[in-house]
Amino acid sequence: MSLESVRAFFAEKAPDIAVIESSMSSATVALAAEAYGVEPARIAKTLSLRVGDRVVLIVAAGTSRMDNKKVKALFGVKPKMLGLDEVAEITGHEVGGVCPFGLKAPLPIYCDVSLKAFDIVVPAAGSTHSAVKITPERMVQLTGAEWVDVCELRPAEAASA
Repeated sequence: MSLESVRAFFAEKAPDIAVIESSMSSATVALAAEAYGVEPARIAKTLSLRVGDRVVLIVAAGTSRMDNKKVKALFGVKPKMLGLDEVAEITGHEVGGVCPFGLKAPLPIYCDVSLKAFDIVVPAAGSTHSAVKITPERMVQLTGAEWVDVCELRPAEAASA
């Protein structure tokens, strides 16, 4: 169902963007980079967080790492990753396919400035075998996201560890 909700999102809001499917799993940054033939940093990973009584999504470059101090400074509380069961229930997307498109219900979406280093990024598209290629600015525009600085970039070799 999740892949279909993402397809419906793009059919309505950006019919020029095609959902790409891969026979290879793209459930992790490393797998996604291999499946879609891009460097790991171009994979736009979506983090599902609970900040106080709210759930938010933060989309960041694949080789970046969330900086808890920056997130706490932004939201005023310490962030907590959603549990595996909560992710699908709240976003409508399975772990490994979570993205800011076609969500079960609207959620606040934030894009980390780490994405601005790239002309094209590759976020998941609702399943562990689907993605889209999109400019970071277009992703922000389509999802109503806000730019934030809450991650630290890591070298590519450290990202897969």
